Amino acid sequence: MLDVGKWPVFALLPPEELRLIRQACVFGSAANEAFYVTVNDEVFALGTNCSGCLGLGDLQSTIEPRRIDVLCGKKIVSLSYGTGPHVVIATADGEVFAWGHNGYSQLGNGTTNHGLTPALVSTNLLNKRVTEVACGSHHTIALTTDGEVFAWGYNNSGQVGSGSTANQPTPRRVSSCLQNKVVVNIACGQLCSMAVLDNGEIYGWGYNCNGQLGLGNNGNQQTPCRIAALHGINVVQVACGYAHTLALTDEGFVYAWGANSYGQLGTGNKSNQALPTLINTDKERMVEVAACHTSHTSAAKTQSGQVLMWGQCRGQAVASPHLTHFSSTDDVFACFATPAVTWHLLSVDGDDYLTVAQSLKKEFDSPEISDLKFLVDGKCIHVHKALLKIRCEHFRVLLNETDEDAIEVHQFSYLVYRAFLEYLYTDTINLPPEDAVGLLDLATFYRETRLKRLCQETIKRGISEDNAVTLLSAAVKYEARDLEEFCFKFCVNHLTAVTQTQAFADMDHDLLKNFISKASRYGAFKN
Repeated sequence: MLDVGKWPVFALLPPEELRLIRQACVFGSAANEAFYVTVNDEVFALGTNCSGCLGLGDLQSTIEPRRIDVLCGKKIVSLSYGTGPHVVIATADGEVFAWGHNGYSQLGNGTTNHGLTPALVSTNLLNKRVTEVACGSHHTIALTTDGEVFAWGYNNSGQVGSGSTANQPTPRRVSSCLQNKVVVNIACGQLCSMAVLDNGEIYGWGYNCNGQLGLGNNGNQQTPCRIAALHGINVVQVACGYAHTLALTDEGFVYAWGANSYGQLGTGNKSNQALPTLINTDKERMVEVAACHTSHTSAAKTQSGQVLMWGQCRGQAVASPHLTHFSSTDDVFACFATPAVTWHLLSVDGDDYLTVAQSLKKEFDSPEISDLKFLVDGKCIHVHKALLKIRCEHFRVLLNETDEDAIEVHQFSYLVYRAFLEYLYTDTINLPPEDAVGLLDLATFYRETRLKRLCQETIKRGISEDNAVTLLSAAVKYEARDLEEFCFKFCVNHLTAVTQTQAFADMDHDLLKNFISKASRYGAFKN
């Protein structure tokens, strides 16, 4: 399961759908568009669909996921997007598909017509296998298995690397200084492109007015230029922000250069840097750097798993690397970037990893490794003594006094007792509102305050004119004050209908007396 919970665009997806997600990407000017890929390799899109960037064949926005049939089963290995937005993917077969905004030929199909559905990018790529794609604002670059880079689209600053500033309508190999060289990693800023070679050298081309190419000057470059200042330093990964660049070395050091008005270089000040500057990371070895061409935010992950962030963080300028409690650089962009998009394609490992909470939930009522069973209404519920003692004071006392591996329960029904035990494993109630009254009884008996509160909330969701008096009686019996007040007000607000029910006719005399007295004080009988 891929945790996409920090991105609001996924908030309406039901839990059963979220459990199927294996890859995801959030993009758009307000992080209001998204793709995700399920365990069945089905691809879905949702959001505002600006310029047809969802690839659904139309311009209609959609708050609910719609399937992109042409991409299902394609096995996406790389995905990037521009600010138009246009979207480009590479598949496991090495094919490239593009769609969305195409005002500058960034889809590589030789036209400037927007693409409403994913289309194969074929010119000069038919016999190539592409492994990675990267997009700037309106241009695209692609890396092949042979270490070649192809580029197309907007070229006002030389970001296509063709030696001119004419837009490039179809993929063209970036040669010049990269001829006979093997590229292993690529990235794009808004109007520039970067490439890391297998020998650790790093090249940049395109817009350079903020020094984002790291060449020591501010002149645009129409062909790739090696960053000479990093000679002898082995770069293994590059990441580009809006107008700044981060580079990770094989020794775990981070260098930064370019625009710095938000502190995105992490140098402790806000001065632009036209040359690579070593970032102080308290001697921690870094294993990943992260940035996105849509924002001025930077992040890095240490070898020990700690995550640092700096730059523009929810409107604040953080000029030095700040240690967070996050476990992933993705969380930095979800919580602090503006817009809160994903900086790369989110993917979950295919090892079926489960969190502690997921593992516990999976083992509830599983006989395989349980060491205790409850017998209720002739049915078994399998549990683990250690967990019950940790989670419930009643069981801590009970199980310290007995070595039994089977305990009979007569006071509560199977449905209620199973729901109680499941709550201890999951922290949630899995009962319909009408059955939660029995669980409220149990929670009161075992003095489980939080469970009692959850029961009250569950019962509130199921109240009706027919059962309001019954629920009111239960609330009074189990001293659930909040629920009692809620049920009382419901009865008063629906007084005519409630007083005509059989439950009202059968109401306990003392309860009826108190109800009438309290209702009269509320002015229920004035008319």
